[in-house]
Amino acid sequence: MTFHAPLIIDIAGTQLTAQDRKRLKHPLVGGMILFARNWQNREQLTALCRDIKKVRADLLICVDHEGGRVQRFKTDGFTHLPPMRALGEMWLREPSSTVSVKKAGPLDATNAATACGYVLGAELRACGVDLSFTPVLDLDYGESSVIGDRAFARDPRVVSLLAKSLMHGLHKSGMANCGKHFPGHGFVKADSHTDIPVDKRSLKAILADDAAPYRWLNTVTSSVMPAHVIYPKVDARPAGFSSIWLNDILRAQLGFTGAIFSDDLSMAGARLIDGKTVSYTEAAVVALNAGCDLVLLCNQSLPTAEGGGKAVDDLIEGLTEAQLKGQWQALDASEARRRALLPTTHALPWDELMVHADYMQALDWIA
Repeated sequence: MTFHAPLIIDIAGTQLTAQDRKRLKHPLVGGMILFARNWQNREQLTALCRDIKKVRADLLICVDHEGGRVQRFKTDGFTHLPPMRALGEMWLREPSSTVSVKKAGPLDATNAATACGYVLGAELRACGVDLSFTPVLDLDYGESSVIGDRAFARDPRVVSLLAKSLMHGLHKSGMANCGKHFPGHGFVKADSHTDIPVDKRSLKAILADDAAPYRWLNTVTSSVMPAHVIYPKVDARPAGFSSIWLNDILRAQLGFTGAIFSDDLSMAGARLIDGKTVSYTEAAVVALNAGCDLVLLCNQSLPTAEGGGKAVDDLIEGLTEAQLKGQWQALDASEARRRALLPTTHALPWDELMVHADYMQALDWIA
């Protein structure tokens, strides 16, 4: 029987409960995503990650940790990383003729991006985290408040080179990467967390601009997260539920071969498909059939969530039943792509990292 663990779920607290362990042991669960609520300090986070791996060593521990306003861990020694726009602004600054003055111009900006990636990845890995959903490849049109300074720049060429440099730093730390939000969330004003954004541009316009980084970076991008945005001139479904976007365009046309994560299925942009309000199970089945390898459900483990956490169990049970009914198929290739995101190198312990020459040099570029 093909083994495929597509579900990425979360937990409510700072340590695993018996219910958490039961969920994580389920063969359809492939990992979990951490949030600020799961953080107290480095010792606690390291112990939590260790306990997760004791449940199943192959579980992928993920987090949204980009820098700027999207950084889950900010205290107890974690470096405050800049928003990615700061790197784009550094690119545009005129370099000084004085050799001792750094942080201006394209070459300094790409080096600083590599430093950011290395520090980001190395600090997370020192605590046991496997993957951060970064970098943002959206273009900064100055319209989207949810993207805003999370984007490097407006020019897709600048975005691609800075993102590639950040990916280099992540790779140096032993961490994979995740480009998001395919094919681009920066053009629309609406926030897909609370609304259903619609981008009315043509496919030609999107491919020439917003989606260009995905082609230019197809040899170095480990995974991709599509946007919960509808592009009606291409498909009536949001990109993350569209086989046209994921299979025909991202894989066949743009040459991407890595893992595809859905964005959070609890977001407003994921709750309406083909004009119908869908359950989390229905959304997950559509996403998997459209070409996603993994699907995320976030914040539904909380006691304050609808059903008091029951939605997580309903999704696990619902996806199990859907598989038995043949509504979606487990794929060896999808599981291989999930496992390829797990680190394969030794992570430096925190105290060793703090005095490591590469780390100290990288900090000099971030400060």
